[in-house]
Amino acid sequence: MTIRTTVRRTAAALAVAGVAAGAGAYFATSASAAEPTVFPCTSNQFTTKLVPGDSGAGNRHAALQFTANMGERCYLPGSLSVSLVGAHNVLVNNEAPANAPAVALVDGSSAYVPLHWTAIAGEEEKQTPNAITVTAPSDSNLHGDRIDPSVQVGWSLGAVDANEGSHTIDVGAVTQGVAPTV
Repeated sequence: MTIRTTVRRTAAALAVAGVAAGAGAYFATSASAAEPTVFPCTSNQFTTKLVPGDSGAGNRHAALQFTANMGERCYLPGSLSVSLVGAHNVLVNNEAPANAPAVALVDGSSAYVPLHWTAIAGEEEKQTPNAITVTAPSDSNLHGDRIDPSVQVGWSLGAVDANEGSHTIDVGAVTQGVAPTV
């Protein structure tokens, strides 16, 4: 065997090894990239509070604020299922678009859902909810353990119109950041 033949065979072997290593790295990267790194939130990954907002001329504003627990990483869909406990004549109107973007919660970061309602009717035409509830997007953790997705926060913002002409709490899309206050 000549030196030229040995050099060619060595170069060919290195080229084949390089292609194989590159293909292996490509497929390994592709497989891991397909797995999500942020999963839907469970109710125990965040805290929730009702934040009073601005009011005037009979309009009331508030927000449900969600704050990730330290060390947690998850996301909330752009539209959450919100309902009331008590105040049976008050409806909840979800105004969030179906394609509202999801919002990530990571290590203490916050997101909120804006709320709007009116309070101009006479006292006999108002009702005060006992609580507001939201359903977390996931009911199990990564280990498959069941976690109750219901989150309930006591209502502390007074009466809501509950008459035929005005009896709705409007709920907006999940928004990144801390809820606006008065």
